[in-house]
Amino acid sequence: MIAAIATAPGRGGIGVVRLSGPDLRPFALQLTGKIPVPRLATLIRFLDEIGTEIDEGIALYFPAPHSYTGEDILELQGHGGPVVMRLLLQRCIELGARPAEPGEFTRRAFLNDKLDLAQAEAVADLIEASTAAAARSAVRSLAGEFSAAVHHLVDRLIELRIPVEAALDFPEEEIDFLRQTDASGLLQRLLAEVGEVRQRARQGSLLRTGLHVVLAGQPNVGKSSLLNRLAGEERAIVTAVAGTTRDAVRETIQVHGIPLHIIDTAGLRETEDEVERIGISRTWREIERADVIVLLLDARSGATAADAAIVAKLPAGVERIEVCNKTDLAGHPAQRTEHDGRVTLWLSAKTGQGMELLEQDLLRVAGWQAGAEDSFMARERHLQALARASGHLETALEQQARLELLAEELRLAQEALTGITGEFTSDDLLGEIFSRFCIGK
Repeated sequence: MIAAIATAPGRGGIGVVRLSGPDLRPFALQLTGKIPVPRLATLIRFLDEIGTEIDEGIALYFPAPHSYTGEDILELQGHGGPVVMRLLLQRCIELGARPAEPGEFTRRAFLNDKLDLAQAEAVADLIEASTAAAARSAVRSLAGEFSAAVHHLVDRLIELRIPVEAALDFPEEEIDFLRQTDASGLLQRLLAEVGEVRQRARQGSLLRTGLHVVLAGQPNVGKSSLLNRLAGEERAIVTAVAGTTRDAVRETIQVHGIPLHIIDTAGLRETEDEVERIGISRTWREIERADVIVLLLDARSGATAADAAIVAKLPAGVERIEVCNKTDLAGHPAQRTEHDGRVTLWLSAKTGQGMELLEQDLLRVAGWQAGAEDSFMARERHLQALARASGHLETALEQQARLELLAEELRLAQEALTGITGEFTSDDLLGEIFSRFCIGK
């Protein structure tokens, strides 16, 4: 039997202690003096070991197997003060429960076949969703849409494996199993379907993790003004004094539902100021971790030798967008140019002119596609599994004349797909996944 406070820390109107175990009726009788009616909210007193009232609240009892975990579940809803919740949890532990580990309720739901692994992960993703689009995507995965798509791929794969295995098992038969079932056509169509699921999963992964955007450049080119414009509020201090920003200022915004984690950094220059030098050192560390670097230039002067020195130090392989800011002072129109694959935007963070160009380019770098509202909430392991399945199917296409290798590649593709829903998953992976859940869920 496990127990945990299922509501967030702090004070609130209501607090919830949740329990799960094989038979909670004797437990409920000791704690409340009665057994609650299943699935009926019951006003009840929570009692300590000598019968003194700890609190008065609502008890909800869900007998197995019709519960979240597949075991008996008892939810105790009391007044949401931290002291009351701790007393109630301590009483549950005195009666034989043990504190739940992070994600243990959902892990039990998975082990009892109430959820598959992709749905279980969607529970945590829904709780942690930072945008409405991410929440909707997580709900779709929790409802089983992602799992259904994976199961469809597995079913098609099994359909393909049957004639291949038949050809291997009965080589002396005159029947051409592969030609008769159009195995080659099935394989090509299956590969295309895996590609479609991969694309939807990539979009969902983007909704989950977002894009880390670092604003970099010399002092006083408008990095803090750009952050404030993107955030829609005064998040960073803006002055005419060079070196005002000494440390990274972080703000998460959303553009078309995509979380963009914007980091304003200290201006890059040579300085004797020890505090500013520490800030500049941190700027370079943020640049190393960036998904995309927005390099700001002053539109009045364009790229200078100092800007060229900064560009020379930027890490290779990280996407870069150059932004010529202060077009309102330079008398330059907002526009987008591209030369040798390098994008330059002209805009004004002060007036907002051209900001839509920056937002569109950030979405382009992220790989977001318009009309991707049907995406699945996916994690990196899902993307890796789909990539492995796709790779095995591509190899299978090349090995159609060698039945043993063809059969093995199809088997490995199926193994990769079933790992998404947990049909083929190691205990170590399960431990890692559920350890990242919040306690009480």
